[in-house]
Amino acid sequence: MFLVTGATGGIGRRVVRLLRQQEQSVRAFVRLTSHYGELEHRGAEIFIGDLHQEQDIKKATQGVQYIISAHGSGNDALSLDYRANIELIDQAKANRIQHFVFVSVLGADRGYEDAPVFKAKRAVERYLVDSGLNYTILRPTGLASNLLPLAEQFRETGLYLLIGDPKNRSSIVSTDDLARIIVDSVTVTEARNQILSVGGPEILQREDIPQIFGRIFNQQPIVINPPLFVIDGLRNVMGLLNPQTQTALGTYRTLLSNEFFCKKEEIADLEKIFNFQLETLENFLRRYLAV
Repeated sequence: MFLVTGATGGIGRRVVRLLRQQEQSVRAFVRLTSHYGELEHRGAEIFIGDLHQEQDIKKATQGVQYIISAHGSGNDALSLDYRANIELIDQAKANRIQHFVFVSVLGADRGYEDAPVFKAKRAVERYLVDSGLNYTILRPTGLASNLLPLAEQFRETGLYLLIGDPKNRSSIVSTDDLARIIVDSVTVTEARNQILSVGGPEILQREDIPQIFGRIFNQQPIVINPPLFVIDGLRNVMGLLNPQTQTALGTYRTLLSNEFFCKKEEIADLEKIFNFQLETLENFLRRYLAV
């Protein structure tokens, strides 16, 4: 039995699909207000709970052999990215699970002081490594699925908002590839007790993305490129109105102002370990946009 947290998210939903295609037993940890009908239809066991509650985590981990932590945190990095994962690891130890897969983030080890999500995930990484459990820690770059709404907006308007340095590099990973790597991490020997960076096969500059959109929809992109200090001004305003949102914007600024890409040798190692060729961003978008 697999327990998947964040099961209705972009990563978790794909993980559940793959596991059910392999006829694996899956318990999907979901919120009452989430859309989990597809997961239920695919034969997943639905566990309705709250990752803020230790008792829910304790109940959800009973009788499972594998845990895949794929949930995000929104504006609550301390409770969800940190405390919930620590409790999941503690329960994994108590239940002697066979393997724990943790979806972290590329750059978690860089010490970004203004990004609570990065700090929380790095602390969880350390805790998991020291836990004595068999583990795989995956550090993905940006997810291709996150660009789908932007691509749909571009289809309608031809506009693309690019905040900050357009030359910053990234290697955006196909969310389907990431899900496959997550699932395979449980059985691939070379992935056991490893921390792996996960990116796409190309190192792109941020300005390349609207050009890809332009090729897909056969139209010239109109790029709006405000400077990064726009975010700083917004953070200052939000600090007066909503400190929690101001904190979340710190993570957003970190993502905008730094480069997040995998080296070519890291991608080559990843393809060798998992024995498949990673998908380009353009191919992923064309599949989902049916273009």
